[in-house]
Amino acid sequence: MNARNLRPPLMQAPLTLPGIDALWPLCLEIVRHRRGLGPRPVSDATRPFTWHPSRGFALHEDAWDEEAIELFALLKPVLDRPPEGSAWVIGQLGQSLDGCIATRSGDSNFVNGPEALVHLHRLRALCDAVIVGAGTAAMDNPQLTTRRVAGEHPVRVLIDPSLQLPPTLRVLSDRQAPTLLVCDATRAAEAAQRVGAEQVLGVPGLMKNADGPLDLRVLLPALQQRGLQVLFVEGGGVTVSRFIAQGCMDRLHLSVAPVLIGSGRPGLSLPPGAAMRECPRPAARVFRMGADVMWDLDLRAASSAR
Repeated sequence: MNARNLRPPLMQAPLTLPGIDALWPLCLEIVRHRRGLGPRPVSDATRPFTWHPSRGFALHEDAWDEEAIELFALLKPVLDRPPEGSAWVIGQLGQSLDGCIATRSGDSNFVNGPEALVHLHRLRALCDAVIVGAGTAAMDNPQLTTRRVAGEHPVRVLIDPSLQLPPTLRVLSDRQAPTLLVCDATRAAEAAQRVGAEQVLGVPGLMKNADGPLDLRVLLPALQQRGLQVLFVEGGGVTVSRFIAQGCMDRLHLSVAPVLIGSGRPGLSLPPGAAMRECPRPAARVFRMGADVMWDLDLRAASSAR
């Protein structure tokens, strides 16, 4: 027997499948196509996927690694939004095991881990606008940009019906991305004097009276008229709860962190159900994000408990 035949056979290097780094540019291409800024992405050897008019985009799962497949499954409802039809709204909340989004003093840095924070920035990049309430804007002074991921900044929308926010807030003064301060149309001129007319969206009927609740159902078409079709309600708990209670939210990403806050600020605050059987049970999927658990809730596919 020839000596060279005694050598072990050469081992092939394991095939490295494309992962999130390859998937994310594809996600951004899909969004650009939805906005009319580019052609529909084309499948190739490095990005194997399919597109169907009724089913949207789908990955060839044998050609991607597990992390990419899982991330695409989580983002697919956002990516499949058509450029026509009514506005589509996704919300996000990060909370503790006992349902709090911050301590009693308002400290929320950081309830969730770094993976959930990256996911937050991904949602900003995939949506046309990011929406926060006045309370969150005043407390956190956020930037609402996509600085942790590649992608365009969304239009930043601040709901401030009582015009309590100072014009020195970063979102109103840094000019990193377009910003809209939303108020009732009756106060639009006053708001324009504070932050500039180009940053004001006065919505007729947003408030029935000075002390009354907001009617978010008139806000959505007003934003859609500005070309803002896919909307991301980032917070806080009061604003997200209002969107859900008024039937203005399609989907909710609820990140639960393994931390106990105690008597802190609650996350969701919704009208109580008279009986358990009347409480909605949204269709749900669960994803792991580091130490956190992400609940993906389809609010349009909710049924009552039995």
